[in-house]
This record gives sequence, C-alpha cells and structure tokens, in this order.
Amino acid sequence: MAQKLTTCTFCGVGCGIYLETAGSQITGAYPSMSHPTNEGRICVRGWHVHEVASSPDRLKRPLLRKRGQFEEVSWSEAFQYVAGRLQDIHQRHGSQALAFFNSPRCSNEEAYLLQKMARAIFQTNNVDHGSGVYCNNSIHVLSEMIGLPATTNSISELAQSEVILVDRVDLAAQLPTIGGWVIRAKLKGAKLIVIDARRHRLAEHADYFLQLRPGTGVLLYGAMAKVIIDRGLLNTAFIKNHCRNFEAFLDHAHQFDLLTCAEICGVPASLIEAAAIVYAQAKPAALLYSTGIETRGKDSIRALVDLVLLTGNLGKPGAGLYALTEQNNLQGVCDMGMLPDHLPGYQPVARAPERERLGRLWGARLPDQPGLGTRAMLGRQSQSQLRALWLCRYDPVTTAFFGDAATTMQQLDLVVVQHLFMTGTAQFAHVVLPVVAFGEEQVSFTSTERRIQIAEQVIAPPPGPLPAWRQLTEVAQRLGADWNYGSASEIMEEIGAAVPFYSGASYDNLSREYGRQWPCTKDKPLGTRYLFDETITGQPFRFQLYTRNAAIFGATPEYPIALVFGHSLYYWHQNVLVKHSETLKREMRVLLLDYPQGFVDINSEDAQRLGIRDGNAIRLVAPTGAAVTTARVTQEVRPGTVFMPYFANELERQIIGESNGEKGHLGKPVFVRLEKT
Repeated sequence: MAQKLTTCTFCGVGCGIYLETAGSQITGAYPSMSHPTNEGRICVRGWHVHEVASSPDRLKRPLLRKRGQFEEVSWSEAFQYVAGRLQDIHQRHGSQALAFFNSPRCSNEEAYLLQKMARAIFQTNNVDHGSGVYCNNSIHVLSEMIGLPATTNSISELAQSEVILVDRVDLAAQLPTIGGWVIRAKLKGAKLIVIDARRHRLAEHADYFLQLRPGTGVLLYGAMAKVIIDRGLLNTAFIKNHCRNFEAFLDHAHQFDLLTCAEICGVPASLIEAAAIVYAQAKPAALLYSTGIETRGKDSIRALVDLVLLTGNLGKPGAGLYALTEQNNLQGVCDMGMLPDHLPGYQPVARAPERERLGRLWGARLPDQPGLGTRAMLGRQSQSQLRALWLCRYDPVTTAFFGDAATTMQQLDLVVVQHLFMTGTAQFAHVVLPVVAFGEEQVSFTSTERRIQIAEQVIAPPPGPLPAWRQLTEVAQRLGADWNYGSASEIMEEIGAAVPFYSGASYDNLSREYGRQWPCTKDKPLGTRYLFDETITGQPFRFQLYTRNAAIFGATPEYPIALVFGHSLYYWHQNVLVKHSETLKREMRVLLLDYPQGFVDINSEDAQRLGIRDGNAIRLVAPTGAAVTTARVTQEVRPGTVFMPYFANELERQIIGESNGEKGHLGKPVFVRLEKT
C-alpha cells in the first residue's frame, strides 16, 4: 500500500489529507497532522472522499443522443459533434445564443479554460459558476468595500481571536473543520457570538446567541453599529486613515434605534448591546459568514462589513472577514473569471485596458458587454436567446433552487454535460462527456482562505474518462484555436499571466509547504497569510449604506409564520458525490429515514399551539398557493418560523408559484399559516 499527500476536494476548507492506495484503487483517507488548515482533523466527508472514485455508477464512455437514445461513441466522434454543433449555432444565432456554466467543484484549470473558450472563441461573456446553494453573493459587495472578494485571514488564525462572531452558518453541519477551530478558540478563552434564526450545535456553545427573526439581519447589524457609535467604541484612527464615506454612514446609522430594531428582530435589546460591546472591545475579532445567496442579500453583507470597518478588524492576525464557501473551489472559479461581468482577476469586462491585455495573451478580441448568468438564462422568467449550453460538473436540475432547469434543457438545440455520473441534468443532454475523479489527475483548487493547492494524482483513471481540461482543449482545437496544453501545469503557467495575484504560483511551489495563499506574486512567491497587514496605505476601504428591509413586515394575522427554504443546512443530503458514497449517503441523509417524503422544521411551541405532533401531515398555506408535507417538531427553529429543505422543489412551486423564485431565503421569507390535516 502507498500513501500520498493531497488536498481534500469535498468542501471549501481545503484540508490536507493522505490517500491510501492499493494497486489501481484508492482504499482510504486520513488527515495530515501538519497541514495548517486542519492539523490532523477532517470531517466525515474527508474520511470517505475516496469512495466516490470507486463508485460502480461512474460514466466510462462518451454518450451521444441518437434517435432519442444515448449511444456510446468514440472520443473523436463526440469532440467533432460538439465542435460542429457549437460552430453552427454560433454562426446562425450569434454569440448570445451560447452559455458556459460550471460548478464550483471544477478545478482552476477547468474553470479558466471554460471561460476562455466562451470569451476568446465565441466572443460571449455568458459564463457563470452556477447559482445553486453554493452561489457566492459577496463578490460585488466585498469588491466595493474592501477591494477584493475573499476571506481576509487564514483559518488557523482563529486560534488568536479574542471574539468570534458566526453569522448564519451551521459550521457543525456545513464546515466542521472550521467549527472545530471556533470551539477550540472558545475553550482557550475567546468569546463566541452566534447570530442565526436556528439553534444549531454551535449556538449551544455561544456566549451570546442572537436568535433573530428571518429577514431582520440588516436591522440587527444596524443596531449593533449604533451601539458601537453611541458608546464611542469605534476605531477612530483606523477609520480616519483607511476608510471612505464614513460621514455618510454615521448619519445613516442614526435610523437604527436599538429598542425598535430589537423589537422587530425578536432579540432582547440588552443582548444586542452586550454582543456589540464585546465585539468592539476585542483587539482581534473575527467575523464568519456564509456566502450562500439564500442566507443573505447584499445589504446584509454590507451591514456586517461596515461592522468590521467600524472596529478596525482588518490587517491583523485573528481579525478580519471569513467569507465561507461550502463548495471546494468557489473561490477559485471566481478568481478564474467564471463571472458574467468580470474577467479573470475580478476586472470588469467593460474595462478596456484589461480586456485588451487578456486579448493579447489569448490572441483574440474579447466582448465588452456583460453576459447573462445562470439565473437570467435558467430562471422561470428567462427571456434569453439561449440555444446551446455547456455544463462542466454542474447539475442545475438537482441543485438550482430557482427556475425549471429541466424545461430549459428540453428547449435547447445543444446541451453538453461534463460529469462523473448520469445526473438529473445529464438526462436532458445531447452529449455527455465522462470526466476523471478526485485522485486520478493533478489539478489545483483554491480554498476559502485563498490557499491555492494541488490535488495530486495518486492512481491512473480507469479506461475511458478524460480530464475535463483536456476535453476542452480537444474541442477548441477542432474549432481552430491554437490550444496546445500538454498538462494542467502548463495551464497554471498561463493563469499566472492572466491573473496578477496568481503570478507567483506554479506547480513547483504549490507542491511545497501546502500551497500558497494569494496574492501569490513574483515579488511575494510565498503568498500572504492575510490580505491586508498593518502597513495598509491610503484609504482602500469604503463604508456602504444599507436599507431596512420591508419584507420583515409581511406577517399578518392570516399568514403569521415566516417560511424559509433552508438551502445550505440541508445541501449535503442531495449532493451528487454524497449519493455515490454509501457511507456518506447513510450519514448525510439520516433525517430522511424518519421523514422519507420530506419535511419542514416547526418550533415545538407553534406545534403545541396548533395541535401538531412530530410526523403529522400539515398544510402550509400562503397567499400564492399551498402544499402538504410532514412536520418535524424541533427547538432548532424559533417560534413563528418554519424551515423547508431546498430540494423540496415541487412543494416550493406549490406554495410560492412559478414567478417568485427570489423569495423564501432568509432575506425574503414567505409568510404562511399552518393547518393540521
């Protein structure tokens, strides 16, 4: 048996693990004791990540739909068909008829080539990294406010934090390794503040648990900011030296009266005040939040970043913002330019100098108009010109909580799917191209702490599948492009030229010392532990204003309960990789053993008042519709709130209809009444 150090690619933490092999099989996984991210600890997903590669359900040969049925074909025939159809659709319908979407599970190399194909060959910015439960809703806000959309500090620095504020992310279920860092910091004396509508496991350990009503996060943060200002706890020197727009924010903050906000949020004013004071008084304080679009809107992110700027918690160890990503390469695919309005490196597509620089590198003229993303293309009200869709490791039929992807697929002239398995989306494809699995190729990923790492090849892939980046290269060549990549490391060399803060990264140095955290540049080849240090110059940070959300006043006597779709909390139940690991499928779907038809979470007080018992069938009635499901009675949710797993798509449509896909997340609850059936 042999062991090889690599990077776990299940979630965005990026733990170091060893894969154990016997012959042509990966037989086990265990944690690296010295990797700075996990230090000998991994979650249940990491322990069993190797099971996916040995799944008997893996696709082995290209599939081409002929006469309504899939047939196995050669790679040459598949590549020629895809290239010919793309070229024909492009010529007949123009650039806006094509779109290229991927999952944040794609490697940096795959993401880079996919957006390069779209922009350099087909002159379209219709690229996106998917808008499922893992959608990053922080990109524009963090770019505007701190200059770069990324976690500012290293995960291990949580050990140095005096106060840790965890905002609406269930670390025990979603990112257990980071949850472990938080608990160990608390055991060493750090104060823990948890803000959430749910009482999850981490909340049970909190010194201050602020269980707010859904949709009131902006008010809560506004009230905390007002407390900090009124008590003179703001970091005046930091604000004066490094921040813009403070005077406007100061005037804006006066509308957030503590007592009024507390009443609306459903959190005692004394608790909000105490949490604000302890956060402001900490020398280093860390703020962790989920970037999932269902968890918050942009105003919510503005409010929490303003709190960080008020207290000067940037530029020092143990402080900063942790924009947590569940998917293993959400940070990386965004860095690579899988965004309809930003080029690689987060430069707007309308910025001519950057567009021309990349055009010279790629030998092409790049489009200057922002493209359409997944929501615009696949949403229920889509009016796009879409005729052809390329999907790399992305399964919107299963994971997108908006629109009706299956209907969209059926209406297209060409759907190309690259995946390990015959997913719900692949069922509607014209061509399915099997890719290699984790451990069968050498590629790179960038974790939630900006750590660029190599996922090593430890076994040879089975006969048939090819790396996704090689498939993209083969199709591009048939389209006349001069793409001659012989390895993923050659693609990384070009990425270094395209993305300035990757310019110092290479497979040689990424294979040493557990990768590099960007900005990893030629003058800083070791990378940086945190984005900003104490030598911050000028005023790179900007306060932003936010509005009070009118949606929180949606409760009425007839519809008094806030319904929220709990996307992130239940994400792993439906993950395509979990479904193909027997151990993980059992572990992650345990709730569905008790509620096989699905469920909603209801507070025990609400259930008792309505005469509902655990397991009862109940009806949820909204002004827009109604649905019947099963009650899961629990203290995890606060009174007046029910949570529904995101994958209950049919129930969602029955309740809110086809045109209200933006509702149902924590920023925009749907108000319902409950009826026992």
